Amino acid sequence: VQLQASGGGLVQAGGSLRLSCAASVRTFSDYAMGWFRQAPGKERQFVAAISWSGTSTYYTDSVKGRFTISRDNAENTLYLQMNSLKPDDTAVYFCAASRYSWTTSTATYNFWGQGTQVTVSS
Repeated sequence: VQLQASGGGLVQAGGSLRLSCAASVRTFSDYAMGWFRQAPGKERQFVAAISWSGTSTYYTDSVKGRFTISRDNAENTLYLQMNSLKPDDTAVYFCAASRYSWTTSTATYNFWGQGTQVTVSS
């Protein structure tokens, strides 16, 4: 499985971005997916996850109501719509795939994209 994240950039506080993660895999729906982020000097942290079919989602508290994770299994693509961005959202964002389960732990995910930088200015 190869994952390619894109869509990051520089945005002012209150703005929006949509991240995409294109997956090179035969059957995208075989994988639960997650987004994580890592700020400079900090550990990689869970942001959001979505089940294999896309019917279930889960978010870390700090992004609830602002971020939306979704997937298009026909297009092998994962998305993260980020609204009302804050400077604290500044980080490199990574998409990740898990074959058998979906949790908030990085250890659950078997495959990782290269990351895309999101910078929110105040």
